[in-house]
Amino acid sequence: MWENFGFEFVNYYFIPGLVLGCIYALGAIGITLTFGILRFANFAHGEIMMTGAFLTWTFLEISNIFLGFYMHPLIACTPAIFIAIFLALSVDRYFYKPFRDSPTIIIVMASFGMMLIIRSLVQVIWGPNQITFVKGIAKPNSYLKDFSSSMDMMLLVPSKHLFIILGTIIIMLAFNYMLTSTRIGKAMRAVSDSPDLAKVTGIDVEQVIRATWIVGGFCAVMAGVFMAMDTQFIMSTMGFRMLLPMFAAAILGGIGRPFGAVLGGLVIGFAEELSAYPWFGNGPLLSPGYKSGVAFSILVLMLVFRPSGILKGRVF
Repeated sequence: MWENFGFEFVNYYFIPGLVLGCIYALGAIGITLTFGILRFANFAHGEIMMTGAFLTWTFLEISNIFLGFYMHPLIACTPAIFIAIFLALSVDRYFYKPFRDSPTIIIVMASFGMMLIIRSLVQVIWGPNQITFVKGIAKPNSYLKDFSSSMDMMLLVPSKHLFIILGTIIIMLAFNYMLTSTRIGKAMRAVSDSPDLAKVTGIDVEQVIRATWIVGGFCAVMAGVFMAMDTQFIMSTMGFRMLLPMFAAAILGGIGRPFGAVLGGLVIGFAEELSAYPWFGNGPLLSPGYKSGVAFSILVLMLVFRPSGILKGRVF
């Protein structure tokens, strides 16, 4: 049964691809919201992710010092979310807002400068070296075990992957409810379609922009924490390394289409992991070292042949 099912493919390629896709999807939501509403590419988005992961690690260490045990990362990230959202709102208020009526290239360069500033601050506070996020090795849970065959013939899913997948689903459902059933969600969609028309109809555009940074900051922190849970380490360059796949996911799904970003994230995640699968039985199709190249290739192909993305987003 397991030989036909392909347990190795599912355990070591499909599930990791799904997990990576979930992380990219969460990160791409903030990028596509910022692009759709504020009309610029926020290069500092990856640094918000990275900062959220470092803050979560800090609260994990604090809980161990004062409580004598490590909290679960999904609990420790709660105060980190509020701090990261405050950081995102402050960056918008003092660095992006003065350039809101300037040419797009100016605010894009401002976001690039902010990316370098945040990364440097993190390196000053936490240091430039790699840090272990959660100590120890977690034994994966086994499912669908075939007792008539080898002990390895089973579906192996670590608890951290279950938390990442289920957490992403819950966040997506809540995000969908906010966009479709709440006043601020409908206002965000209106401003994304036409900021000037939304302002004429009485929508508080500044309130919508603040809501955009709050949602984007929340999703960025969760993506950073999920990535840290998956890889088991954090470092000051992790945000920049995640930036290209997240931009690829946002463009693949369609700029300004949040659910397109989710779809694009899943596609990029699966593409990166499945590119290393030995499809022809003679080693991996591509070396794992070329995974980032897969995301870049998809990005370039979409910009050339379908710049509007899968769900026909905006083309600026």
